[in-house]
Amino acid sequence: MAEQLAGLADDRALLGRTSTAERVSDILRSRIAEGYFAPGARLSEDSIGGALGVSRNTLREAFRLLTHERLLVHELNRGVFVRVLTVEDVEDIYRTRRLVECAVVRGLGEPPYPLEGPAEAVAEGQRAVREGDWKGLGTANIHFHRELVALAGSERTDELMRSVFAELRLAFHVVDDPHRLHEPYLARNQQILRALEAGDRSGAEKILAVYLDDSLERVVEVYRRRVGEGETLA
Repeated sequence: MAEQLAGLADDRALLGRTSTAERVSDILRSRIAEGYFAPGARLSEDSIGGALGVSRNTLREAFRLLTHERLLVHELNRGVFVRVLTVEDVEDIYRTRRLVECAVVRGLGEPPYPLEGPAEAVAEGQRAVREGDWKGLGTANIHFHRELVALAGSERTDELMRSVFAELRLAFHVVDDPHRLHEPYLARNQQILRALEAGDRSGAEKILAVYLDDSLERVVEVYRRRVGEGETLA
């Protein structure tokens, strides 16, 4: 915990003079997504508030916002914890991903498409593989899908999927072999990118749909083994 809090203190400068619960929640959301606070971890008001230099009320409001996003849970007389997803949660996340991501690709309209974001995410994944950074590969994978969603040009869709992808990272943190989990999908990302570069949004959607179905099966298989339905890590 000391190492995590030291890193969190580095984020204090991001708050600036206009510190708000929203900015605190942004910082904590990013830290949770990066695995600084693992599923099942208890978040100490005193330690985190001290590291960020914010009031108890501001921190509690940030906790409330993240609880609304289903990233945290408040347990009576125990405190606030990073949420541990159930298998049903993981299945619902992928159901939402399939509905939204496939619809975005299907609705792209006529090519060419602004693919700089997805292309950079693929390159990021390739760099992570070369460096043997499998956690970084998982992050690059999330970035690729976030950039796919961004092609819709919708702030509301971006906001919705930001929360969905943050929840997805909670599942990924439970999986103990990110190499095996993420590496097969880098090639799929490249296939989707190539299809879109060729203006074939229908082909890209088909690849994406199969990709998400395969990923769901793989993640649920591992997740069920690690957590089990209804179990927690706390």
